[in-house]
Amino acid sequence: MRRCAKLSAGLLILVAFVCLWQSPVYASDTARDYVEAIKLYNDGHYRKAAELFEDIARQGIINGKLFYNTGNAWFKAGNIGKAMLWYERALKRMPRDPDLLFNYRYVKGFLKDKAEQESSPVFDVLFFWKDLLGIRVIQRLSVIFFAVFWLLVSINIVRSKRLQTVHYIILAIALIFTFTALYDYYDAMFNKKAVIIADTAPVRSGLTESSTELFALHAGTRVDVDDKRDGYLKIRFSSDKIGWVKKDYLKII
Repeated sequence: MRRCAKLSAGLLILVAFVCLWQSPVYASDTARDYVEAIKLYNDGHYRKAAELFEDIARQGIINGKLFYNTGNAWFKAGNIGKAMLWYERALKRMPRDPDLLFNYRYVKGFLKDKAEQESSPVFDVLFFWKDLLGIRVIQRLSVIFFAVFWLLVSINIVRSKRLQTVHYIILAIALIFTFTALYDYYDAMFNKKAVIIADTAPVRSGLTESSTELFALHAGTRVDVDDKRDGYLKIRFSSDKIGWVKKDYLKII
């Protein structure tokens, strides 16, 4: 496992972020907790470190490095389910980080459930650059290209010139990035995904303990969430593996 924990890498950024957006007292407490979590990790108290990192995240700190460190701590503590959960959350914020990708793939090798290879959805094929660039980069590029387009349009209006092919190309690129960002928002809002955190999670045909157990999933497995009802989540592992799981057995990414 390469660079199991870059625990000091994001510390100054995290503390600065907290101090800018929160009250001084609250910011001081959060920064102190983060430093304490680092110390716990370095001293080998991985579970306590992971729990303290989680407490910081629950305070509203959305930071890819924090999530990455939480995943590392849980893996060191022997909890693959929670490690994968936090790696998945970190991937949403820094999908191209080499250390995160390496550790994510490394831990994924320990999973018991192997997803079946299925044909990629149309949208995943059309928006392949979403994972390549990351949604934050795409959002910025969308704004930049639109700004450049309108700047050039304004210049042409002042000079009484017609729009050239290059203007339409810039507009097309801006629209592509905008549609990609909108698709990502739709995917995040309506296509929920979760990670199994229990060692074993029975997947049943209905919403009771007496319902038929169709199959079982294990810690760290990622699933799609299709419905939520009476303390159960309807999950989809593959096209032919669908059923209901107790909500306590998994966490939404």
